[in-house]
Amino acid sequence: MDGISPIGVVRGGRRQAYEDGWGVEVSRIELDPDVLDASATLGLDAYSHIEVVFSFHLARKTCTGSQYPRGNTDWPLTGILAQRAPNRPNHLGVTVCALDAVDGLTLTVNGLDALDGTPVLDVKPYQPEFAPRGEVRSPAWYSELMRDYF
Repeated sequence: MDGISPIGVVRGGRRQAYEDGWGVEVSRIELDPDVLDASATLGLDAYSHIEVVFSFHLARKTCTGSQYPRGNTDWPLTGILAQRAPNRPNHLGVTVCALDAVDGLTLTVNGLDALDGTPVLDVKPYQPEFAPRGEVRSPAWYSELMRDYF
């Protein structure tokens, strides 16, 4: 597999990690002109949301098995691939967030749960056709975990 390199960086928003309240965060994704042509965002402003793939660059631990989500023993011991914690094997995050503005290689977004300085690996337009088809299910404890996240 070819190496993966950042195409940009998150600017603004939070400087320190804490779990909840991401819905009010406004930040910018500054795309790197040494990596992307200025036309790379052409047409992106037609979308209301984007998917952002980023690196949990400050994660210092890696889980390759199971853990209690957020360390909360009231929730079940759960495999790392059955949760979205940052200490996953490759420290990758993926979030759908609102796209507020496109100005050349600068994207203004709302609700991106990434810190100021986070390396951005890819940006894709969110398209409902790629959303799950059929019923979507998740465990009740996860709804409790996400109650105040956004």
